[in-house]
Amino acid sequence: MLSSSQIRGARAILRLGQAELAEAADVSLETVKRIESMEGELKIRLDTLTKIKTALEKAGIEFIAENGGGAGVRLRKAKR
Repeated sequence: MLSSSQIRGARAILRLGQAELAEAADVSLETVKRIESMEGELKIRLDTLTKIKTALEKAGIEFIAENGGGAGVRLRKAKR
């Protein structure tokens, strides 16, 4: 599961505004704002979270799972 911090971090890496993410994910700007302001477990519809995750991954983000070092995000390595 993703956190609001991961979504904000991914957006920052990509230098995307909230409106740009909303458009890319086909969700409303208010939805992105609400999700990014949440703390703890995200209480949103799974299809909405999937749309946001997919849009960020298509833009080059790789989500890092919690593995003892904390969940995070990074830019995917360019393929040669």
